[in-house]
Amino acid sequence: MLRTLLRSGGAILKNTQRTNQRLWLVPAQQRWASSQPMNTVVLFVPQQEAWVVERMGRFHRILEPGLNFLIPILDRIRYVQSLKEIVIDVPEQSAVSLDNVTLQIDGVLYLRILDPLKASYGVEDPEYAVTQLAQTTMRSELGKLTLDKVFRERESLNHNIVNSINQAAEDWGIRCLRYEIKDIHVPPRVKESMQMQVEAERRKRATVLESEGQREAAINVAEGCKQSQILASEGEKAEQINQAAGEAQAILAKAEAKSKAIRLLSEALAEQNGGAAASLSVAEQYVSAFSNLAKETNTLLLPANTSDITGMVAQAMSIYSTLAKPNARLEGRSSGTPEERSEAPPSPSQ
Repeated sequence: MLRTLLRSGGAILKNTQRTNQRLWLVPAQQRWASSQPMNTVVLFVPQQEAWVVERMGRFHRILEPGLNFLIPILDRIRYVQSLKEIVIDVPEQSAVSLDNVTLQIDGVLYLRILDPLKASYGVEDPEYAVTQLAQTTMRSELGKLTLDKVFRERESLNHNIVNSINQAAEDWGIRCLRYEIKDIHVPPRVKESMQMQVEAERRKRATVLESEGQREAAINVAEGCKQSQILASEGEKAEQINQAAGEAQAILAKAEAKSKAIRLLSEALAEQNGGAAASLSVAEQYVSAFSNLAKETNTLLLPANTSDITGMVAQAMSIYSTLAKPNARLEGRSSGTPEERSEAPPSPSQ
């Protein structure tokens, strides 16, 4: 039995050498279904690859990475699937948006095989099937959006395409990881109108910003005038209050000084020879007032005997004496006892 296996293995090796020479003339196959290896009894499966084995034309098993053994002639490696992430360029295609604008869009599709059995027997050409599904899904999703939303909602558009592909490719054992739109081409006229719209929007924003700046400047100027008027009125109020307080203090000071002067004058008149001092003071004031006549106004009021200064002084002193007698009488009554006040004779006015 062992010899038979060795002989059959040698024959298979020779056949593989012949087929390898022929493979140089065969065009390159698909990226995720590499060339099918021959059954050499002892096989080494690379990492991140799945080899689908058929026995007598029927699915038998999937070889795992590492060392594997097969029965010659009966077992055959039918499919080789790559479990790595696969990148597929979606060709450029035309689509019509919701507002009837024709767009040229291409993209990139990222997918991975999760079930090699479904990917091998579920669809004939997985790459072609996924590419066509991505294109049709892209057309249907673009037909739901307007041109402006296509540019704004690019991420949501990619997400919707991925969900649609995964729902359809679940039976194929393939999972779409993400889809990215590379380029979006619009007609030249639409592009010019979009450029004009952008320029108009920028001019509008500039006008709005300028008007807002002018409004803010006017508000600031008005607020500054208001604050300046308030501060000026407060300053004027404080000035008037301070001036009034100063005048009140001056009046009080003058009143106190006058009261002190009257008190001192009354005390001086009560002393000995006070009348003579009063006569002297009245004479001095009379002479001083008489010397200032006709300096301020042209109207003069002169006494009849302007040359008799002694008589004028005597007349003034008599007036002073007449006024001083009632005051002295009132002071004596206020200084006496209650009995003396009751026994005092009534005044002539009573």
